[in-house]
Amino acid sequence: MKFLTFDYRDHTYYGVKVKREESAWILPKLFEAFGDEENYPKTLLEGISKYHTLDFQEHVRKLVEKAQQSGKADKYKAPFNEITFRAPVTPPNNVIAFGRNYKSHAEELNNEVHSLYVFTKAATSLVGDEETIPNHQDITSQLDYEGELGVVIGKRAEKIQSSMALDYIYGYTIINDITARDLQKEHHQAFLSKSLKGGCPMGPFIVTKDELPNPEQTSIVTKVNGKIRQDGSTREMVLKLDELIAEVSKYVTLEPGDVIATGTPSGVGAGMKPPEYLQPGDEVRVSINGIGTLTTYIGK
Repeated sequence: MKFLTFDYRDHTYYGVKVKREESAWILPKLFEAFGDEENYPKTLLEGISKYHTLDFQEHVRKLVEKAQQSGKADKYKAPFNEITFRAPVTPPNNVIAFGRNYKSHAEELNNEVHSLYVFTKAATSLVGDEETIPNHQDITSQLDYEGELGVVIGKRAEKIQSSMALDYIYGYTIINDITARDLQKEHHQAFLSKSLKGGCPMGPFIVTKDELPNPEQTSIVTKVNGKIRQDGSTREMVLKLDELIAEVSKYVTLEPGDVIATGTPSGVGAGMKPPEYLQPGDEVRVSINGIGTLTTYIGK
C-alpha cells in the first residue's frame, strides 16, 4: 500500500492511494463510515503506532472494500489534482540521517568513507511533495540536494540485533536531504545546515515494505531542471538497512513513525566540477523505483 498525508478542502487527512487512479482514499472518512471502533487512528502516525504493520494494512483493505461496495466510493476519495501533499509522517524523533554511506558520494566530497557519521534534521524542516521551499540566499550561496531512500520504523526498537532489524521496518519513502554546504563546513557539524525551513522534503508516499521487496536493489535518480544529476542504486550503500537500524538503536530508542535517511549516491551539486548549486526557480525531482517521484521547487 502507498500511504500519504494531505490537505483537502480545508482539512488535513491521511489516506492510501487508490490503485490505478490518481486519487486517495480518505481513511478517517472510511473509519467513520465503515469502521467498528470509536477511537480510530486520526493520523498516519497513530495508525502505524496502534497496529502491527500487517494488521493495519488488513484493516485498511477491509474498509476500502466496504467503500467500494457501498455504491458511493467517490464520496471517500480525494483526487490528486485537488490535494496538497504533506510529509507522510512527522517522526517522534527528528529525521535521523546517515552521511557518507555511499562510497562514491564520500569520495566526490573528499570524505573518508569509513568515517560514517549520523546527524538529524529537525522535524520543522519537513515538507511534502510539490512544495516550494525558500532559496535561503540570505544565509547560504551553496544550497544542495541529496536524493535518499527513507526507512520508516514500524515498532519500538532499542538495542536490537541486525539479524532482527528488518522486522522493525514499516515501509519506505523518498527524502531530499537539502543541505547548505558552506554552513556545513563553517559549523563543523550538520544539524543547522540540514535543518533549514523546507530542508527535508519527504514523500509523496510511504510504501509498505511488502510492495518494495528489494529495497537494497532499487534505483535513485535525481534530476535538476530535467537533467540527471544522480543516477545510483541502493545496492551501493556501505552500511545496509539492517546495520543502519541496529546501529542507531544502540543509542536512540526508535519509535513507530521514526524515519532514517540512508545516504545519497554521487552526483550532488558540490561534487560537480565546477560545483553547481541550486538556484531560485530550480526544480528538483528525486525518483526511487517502487516508490515514485518527490518534486521540490526552489523559491524565486
